[in-house]
Amino acid sequence: MQFHRYRRVLANQALRRALVLGFLVRMPIFTGGIVLTLHVVSALGRTYAAAGLVSAAATVAIAVSGPWRGRLLDRMGLRRVVVPSLVVAAGCWSVAPFVSYWPLLVLASLAGLFVVPTFSIIRQAIIVAVDEDDRRTAISLDSVAVELSFMVGPALGVWAATVWPTQWVLFGIQMLGVAAGVLLWVADPVIRDDRPVLDDQGAPEAASSVARSTWFRPPFIVICLGATATTVVLGGSDLAFVAALRDFGSTSSIGWVLAVWGAGSLVGGLVYGGLHRSFSAFWLLGGLAVVTAPMALASGAPSLAVLAFVAGLFCAPTITATVDQVSRVVPAAARGEAMGWHGSFMTAGMALGAPLAGAAIDHVGWGAGFLSVAVVGLVVALAGAAATSGRARRHRADRAGRAEERTRAAATV
Repeated sequence: MQFHRYRRVLANQALRRALVLGFLVRMPIFTGGIVLTLHVVSALGRTYAAAGLVSAAATVAIAVSGPWRGRLLDRMGLRRVVVPSLVVAAGCWSVAPFVSYWPLLVLASLAGLFVVPTFSIIRQAIIVAVDEDDRRTAISLDSVAVELSFMVGPALGVWAATVWPTQWVLFGIQMLGVAAGVLLWVADPVIRDDRPVLDDQGAPEAASSVARSTWFRPPFIVICLGATATTVVLGGSDLAFVAALRDFGSTSSIGWVLAVWGAGSLVGGLVYGGLHRSFSAFWLLGGLAVVTAPMALASGAPSLAVLAFVAGLFCAPTITATVDQVSRVVPAAARGEAMGWHGSFMTAGMALGAPLAGAAIDHVGWGAGFLSVAVVGLVVALAGAAATSGRARRHRADRAGRAEERTRAAATV
């Protein structure tokens, strides 16, 4: 590892500000989901299936909004995109916690369609804040911030829901989300690089809007499919953890075992960000699949926690690699929409992973939950590695050729 990379990027004030903003604005997102489920089950007296329907509707709405809101970011800028989101969110969530089930479902879906494109904004701000050589390290730090939000937010939300009525807890969390959006509007981090971006031939790209057809092509789609497979593994594993610990009679251990899983991801993200080179997202996805499968062999909560920590080591690096690679195959002028699509693909993977693992668990047992999503991850990893290996070699050869030409030209001069 090269720890000087972290010292260098953390000395960047714009990056530090983006990381803090990312932690603050994402925590209500992670917290709101679990409190919404608790509210539907406890306050409204509905089933977990009904709670899942609300979550699914909101998730689909967020997935649909990703590319649309990202494209608006590219065209209109941060503040003009965030303001309508804040108005809709404040209106929907000031009413939704206090209505019956079906109006709640409609309002949660509407809020999802106009959600602040937080992940796209923060990742763009982080990419712009650092040089290209430090991009992977900076994105890894962002992954760590995401893990911290995921570990802290839901725990606080569950605690609050056991102390106060879920209606007011849900209202408070969503209003904190609105406040975080206002903070994002006030901070207005830079999400576009004013420096000219050069294409593969060394010519500057046009600063105007870039046609989607120029970048929404196989290289980009393949990377997004890798991101989808990554969250299929993560979403399915999340459900398999619950099933396994219930079977062990250790339901009370769910929280700390998931925290160990998250800690492994945090450590993996830090290690990957400090390495001297990047790795293909598909090699990392293959590693994630390989280390996820052994969790099916756990015999109790302690052994599952150990295996979960190992599996977690590949979570953040794989996601980091997909974000990094997307940022390199898409023009800077289209990065907002591209990050929106990337987020939608990841959301789709989470939505697919849980039902896939659930079906395997129902028919075979909790161990099949881990194995089923691991197989999906491994198959996509092998296919993606095969599809991208030739292009990567050609890209390296082209870069070497251009470098040699520049050297010869300099020598001639």
